[in-house]
Amino acid sequence: MKKGIHPDYHEVTVIMTDGTSFNTRTTWGKAGDTMRLDVDPKSHPAWTGVRQLLDSGGQLARFRNRYEGFGVRTS
Repeated sequence: MKKGIHPDYHEVTVIMTDGTSFNTRTTWGKAGDTMRLDVDPKSHPAWTGVRQLLDSGGQLARFRNRYEGFGVRTS
């Protein structure tokens, strides 16, 4: 391997949304940093099966207004 071209590979602490934590090795951040997750397998709809519609910037409201006359319930 060539020297000086590879990123630093070190250990960090990852804190899940429920407060549990674990240590892993990564190139993210600096050695000893803490990574706090906003979404993880315990809270993400793809793994939990619980779906929520988040209206970011009114996109969901615009969609509902545009297609309300088609007879399909959107809520």
